[in-house]
Amino acid sequence: MLSKLVLFGLGNPGKRYELTRHNLGFRVLDALCSDYGLEWVKETRSYVHTEFEIDTTRVVMAKPQTYVNLSGKAVADLGESLPFDPHELLVLADDIALPFRQLRLRKRGSDGGHNGLRSIITELGTTDFPRLRMGVGPVPPDVDPADYVLSPFSGDELDAVPRLVERAVGCVETVVRSGFDEAMGIFNRALPDPETG
Repeated sequence: MLSKLVLFGLGNPGKRYELTRHNLGFRVLDALCSDYGLEWVKETRSYVHTEFEIDTTRVVMAKPQTYVNLSGKAVADLGESLPFDPHELLVLADDIALPFRQLRLRKRGSDGGHNGLRSIITELGTTDFPRLRMGVGPVPPDVDPADYVLSPFSGDELDAVPRLVERAVGCVETVVRSGFDEAMGIFNRALPDPETG
């Protein structure tokens, strides 16, 4: 069982970006905050954070205030204040390469074209840290991927986003209670039926 887990949700600060696809990481952490009755604390310019315990695991959650492309700076700043090893970090990020609502938990990997992950890899100097990718794809033809992730969910997606966030929260809680291997076995499976999960 983990003794500490640092959850780092990717997103952009401000009302303008609050409901965009790129802010799924923020939304999952905000849901956890709501579930556990927590409030965000801002002690630096680069991130807000809070912490709590699940069973015997200390869980630190942080949201960068640097914008996605400079997420690595916030990770580095957090590491100076609350030291952690890369294997204790779990980054939550949107992913246009995954079908909408699909989750993909991995213990390590490339940036997959995600600028936030790329920034974190650069700052940490390693790709050996866990990440939970949350599918927001595919990008429609003739739409710039950068514009797509910075646009709000639309149409039928709006009704499904709460279920996506709920599944991601469940994945995080399973990581804490049962470990990464157990969580990967459960949440990396094919998409559940849209009507049920």
